[in-house]
Amino acid sequence: MEGLDNGDTAWMAMSCALVLFMTPGLAFFYGGLVRDSNIVNTMMMSIISMGLTTLTWLIFGFTWSFDEWGVGKGFTYVGFRNLDTVWPDTTMPGMTFAVFQMTFAIIAAAIISGAVVERIRFSAYAIFIVIWVLAVYVPLCHWIWGGGWIAEMGAKDFAGGTVVHISSGTSAIALASLLGERKHRAESFPSNLPFVILGGGILWLGWTGFNGGSAFAANGDCALAIATTYVAAAAAMIMWVTVERILDGAPTSIGAMSGAVAGLPLGALGVGAIGALACVFAARGLKKLNLVDDSLDCFSLHGVGGFAGAILGGFFDTSDGIIYGGGALLLGKNVAGAAFGVVYSAGVTAVIFFIMRLAMRMRVSEEQELEGAPGLLVRFMGFPDLDTSSLPVVAYGKSEHTGKRSNSEHTGKRSYEAAAPTLLTSTWSCRFSLVAEWIT
Repeated sequence: MEGLDNGDTAWMAMSCALVLFMTPGLAFFYGGLVRDSNIVNTMMMSIISMGLTTLTWLIFGFTWSFDEWGVGKGFTYVGFRNLDTVWPDTTMPGMTFAVFQMTFAIIAAAIISGAVVERIRFSAYAIFIVIWVLAVYVPLCHWIWGGGWIAEMGAKDFAGGTVVHISSGTSAIALASLLGERKHRAESFPSNLPFVILGGGILWLGWTGFNGGSAFAANGDCALAIATTYVAAAAAMIMWVTVERILDGAPTSIGAMSGAVAGLPLGALGVGAIGALACVFAARGLKKLNLVDDSLDCFSLHGVGGFAGAILGGFFDTSDGIIYGGGALLLGKNVAGAAFGVVYSAGVTAVIFFIMRLAMRMRVSEEQELEGAPGLLVRFMGFPDLDTSSLPVVAYGKSEHTGKRSNSEHTGKRSYEAAAPTLLTSTWSCRFSLVAEWIT
């Protein structure tokens, strides 16, 4: 294959694996932040994106993102066809490039779940992310990375500040506002702090491929991206726990990992610290305003973090940034591109929501929501509605500061066999009714 570099290709294949691994990491991160009766459902909302988004990207997502648009155009790469050559402006096969971009789409869709967990129906969420990938993610990806008008305008997005984080964060808060707040919001406490730490650590590892792989080669830009990724995450973590220490009297493990996640999409030491400040005060401010129940601070960590990255890029970009003598032109272009991403993502998400609401119920029932939102796909496969783990409750259902336990702690002694029929004992009539419930 002419123009192929084996070293670059090997690094990009590793980057694909690292970025894909971020989605299970996100599942752990989100799963630990919800009530113990919702862990399985919440984690499955991230994991299901690995299946649904992969198929969506394979059929239409990639070709609509990176092919030309127009009458009769946009279908060159349907089903990953015509990718047996080196991708333009890279030294890797087109197939590797397509898979790398696919892993970005997967985690972008999964991020949205964090704002609506514990109240959205699993089936509604599954259908939503398929439509969202095609209607929100793909157009933004094409306009910014596929040679569209935002790229032609001159805005820069090295590793998904707008395409991934602004789109998912903004869509998340828009969907959360339309769904309404959780009925048990005041009694919702993180159920598994070790899961949060594990998930945050996996995300930190995965971002090696997310940012380092965005150089598309094993070169100096890749090395710089990896170094700044680690430094930014560290700076953001320390800044977040420092703010907690000053304002609350003690830092928390959740704050430490939230800070790291907020800093990972950004730049180096100063950028990471500034970005963390923006995210931590956005999270606190939105909670005080109490306008939208963004369950796991998706907008604060991703939407605000992505927008902060666009602004700070206008200052710290080594070729066109203000600090390096490039003037304010890049800053203006980045802000314009990011602002459009916010408006477009929120607007299209609202349209998707209202159309879907005409066809199906979006929220679980009040009883299910109070007891723990069921994962209907998990239930259909023969597992219980709720996570009824019999593990000790030492790390479950407690606030780090107060030690208060969640309402569902009593479920810790229940067994899976007692909670739901198994594949061997459940009847076909029960399964047919579950399929009908999942669809409607």
